[in-house]
Parts: sequence; structure tokens; C-alpha cells
Amino acid sequence: MSAEHERNPLWLILVEAVHALPMYPSHKAYVRDSLALELPEITVEELSLRLDIPLGEAMVILHEIEEEKKGVSADVDDT
Repeated sequence: MSAEHERNPLWLILVEAVHALPMYPSHKAYVRDSLALELPEITVEELSLRLDIPLGEAMVILHEIEEEKKGVSADVDDT
């Protein structure tokens, strides 16, 4: 995911809509704890097809997981 998505005014609306989906927390946990470990280079399209979820949900999940990894890396680098 690029920072270009975050600069788009519709990005925040997409994130809000995805966070309102009932299965979003479960999907994100599954991707973070299982699928991303098995397939670290999974694309948005592949994730959408594998989980049968909307492309927008896959985009948000991968973006948030990527940001979480950066946050953890930054925390480790600071010590």
C-alpha cells in the first residue's frame, strides 16, 4: 500500500465503512495471525479472493497490518 491511498479524501470513508463490517475484526485477526505469516507478499486481490471479502476490506486490512509492522519495527529500532 502506498501513502497515496491515505491522501485520497475517500480513504477515511472507506476505513470507516470497513471498520463497521461485523466480520472485520475476525478477518483482520486471521490475516495478521495466520495468512500473512504463510503468504507475506499476498496482494489485495489475492486476499479478497481467498477470504471472499470486498476489495476495500482487503485494502484496509493489509494497510493496517503493514502499519502495525512498521510501528513495531520503529519501536525496536528506537531501543
